[in-house]
Amino acid sequence: LAQPVTPDLLVSPSSQDGDLGSECPEDRGNWTGRLDFLLSCIGYCVGLGNVWRFPYRAYTNGGGAFLVPYFIMLAICGIPIFFMELSLGQFSSLGPLAVWKISPLFKGVGMGTILIVSLVAIYYNMIIAYVLFYLFASLTSDLPWQHCGNWWNTDLCLDHHVIRAGNNTLPVNISNTVSPSEEYWSRYVLHIQGSSGIGDPGRIRWNLCLCLLLSWTIVYLCILKGVKSSGKVVYFTATFPYLILVMLLIRGVTLEGAWKGIRFYLTPQFDHLLSSKVWIEAALQIFYSLGVGFGGLLTFASYNTFHQNIYRDTFIVTLGNAITSILAGFAIFSVLGYMSQELGVPVNQVAKAGPGLAFVVYPQAMTMLPLSPFWSFLFFFMLLTLGLDSQFAFMETIVTAVTDEFPYYLRPKKASFSAVICIALFLMGLILTTEGGMYWLVLLDDYSAGFGLMVVVITTCLVVTRVYGMKRFCRDIHMMLGFKPGPYFRACWMVLSPATMMALLVYNIVKYQPSEYGSYRFPVWAEVLGILMGVLSCLMIPMGMVAAVLQEEGTLWEVGVQQASRPTMDWGPSLEENRTGVYVASLAGSQSPRPLMVHMRKYGGITSYENTAIEVDREMEEEDEEESM
Repeated sequence: LAQPVTPDLLVSPSSQDGDLGSECPEDRGNWTGRLDFLLSCIGYCVGLGNVWRFPYRAYTNGGGAFLVPYFIMLAICGIPIFFMELSLGQFSSLGPLAVWKISPLFKGVGMGTILIVSLVAIYYNMIIAYVLFYLFASLTSDLPWQHCGNWWNTDLCLDHHVIRAGNNTLPVNISNTVSPSEEYWSRYVLHIQGSSGIGDPGRIRWNLCLCLLLSWTIVYLCILKGVKSSGKVVYFTATFPYLILVMLLIRGVTLEGAWKGIRFYLTPQFDHLLSSKVWIEAALQIFYSLGVGFGGLLTFASYNTFHQNIYRDTFIVTLGNAITSILAGFAIFSVLGYMSQELGVPVNQVAKAGPGLAFVVYPQAMTMLPLSPFWSFLFFFMLLTLGLDSQFAFMETIVTAVTDEFPYYLRPKKASFSAVICIALFLMGLILTTEGGMYWLVLLDDYSAGFGLMVVVITTCLVVTRVYGMKRFCRDIHMMLGFKPGPYFRACWMVLSPATMMALLVYNIVKYQPSEYGSYRFPVWAEVLGILMGVLSCLMIPMGMVAAVLQEEGTLWEVGVQQASRPTMDWGPSLEENRTGVYVASLAGSQSPRPLMVHMRKYGGITSYENTAIEVDREMEEEDEEESM
């Protein structure tokens, strides 16, 4: 029997390519399993900040009471924006630049995102290089920061063994002394005494330079084949830190004085809840811990199948991230409690945040334990795995964004293009390996992802809900997941999330403080340079608007702005079998007045998702009738 022939009218040119059974565009690459995506998101969100920022923020802002604003801000600001980013990426299968087909007028938001991520990637990998340095230094029977008497130590150096001996004989005045671990960090690792400030970087520290080269090499090898390679690496880098964290936690709580530190960490001070600063700190912790606005979530989701349940994944990742932060606090403060008892000083005198905790305080605590090199190696190996998968996300974001813009030229050469990006960022980061490199790292940390990132996230939220339209966005999610977001998400997207982030932005501007590192104050030109870094990412938005309007024909407002703010004709799901409902009409060759029928004839049958598309079409017809009446 002769096979039925489909009329040319019902066939689009791309249908003759053959394989239509795949859920993801093969030329882009995709996750090889659903667990790849989930673990990549967990690895991206659970990073260094969970270990060295959350515990310190918690104890300085009310202890256990801090968890109240923390979880409220997670519900208002964290979960909704997280879900929005995943939805945009999965629906369009596009990176942070190409996704602005949703409204080309605001493509500058994507450009600002890439600038921010590039700056963060430069200094974040330098932190991984420091971790590698300490990791190698731990491969010894006697940790090099355990005692004084080395060539880098000064007369002010005093180790804890002397303090403990002094407690048994004569009291030792430790107010004007420095621990061996602090001098090892500043005078040996950084060799910061060779620089007078940010304007005098000094010589390159070749041991740090080699560690930076190694860290970039590791990152490149892991992202060599895109998400197909990094998606497998995260099975280790996203799960192994939990094993080490549990080991450090069990070891910590069994130490003498551990509960002293844990009480200090969790004792609730509810009077702090009346302070606006505590709520702002909670929102900031959520904002940076989940990594919203950096494009990593959107990029990862763009490699998903079209009907992946990102609604479930959103809650798994965000709540898992919060629980990890709390667990890390127990592991850190149990050891700090032991350390404070050994030194005979209050916990608040040994507690620090950021690099001070990771490279000074915790290494010093490790020297007080039996088998100190083993525990030191475990701690820094945990930091390495925590940092690497966040860096994978930054690099995948940059590479995906650019290759999606130039798919015909760059996708076949993605490995070579990734190598070019890694080499370029390595060369830009060489200044961080100098004797004054820490000053530049602090400047980048303070300004690269500050108010510029908040402006990017606020703009994204407003464009999706008000320019593209809340109804249309919810309709897209309905087509993709089979259900519409509830009133909670709609209320957060429309009002609560933008308002909260606006408050964060205003607070950051009003409470602006110049950068500092220890007792060093940055010069005015360095502050101006830092502010320009933040402003440049914001300026990308109006620059993108001008470029978009100039590409349109006609008068400025009537045609230029209005046309540039509308989605492009090819906006929507990337695969034809997923372009149900209204999106079928924009396919090449779809000339039928009943696009959904064409889709059904071509792909055969009606699935549950096509039923959803029929409902969406019916809703659109009803809305059109209401508007015409």
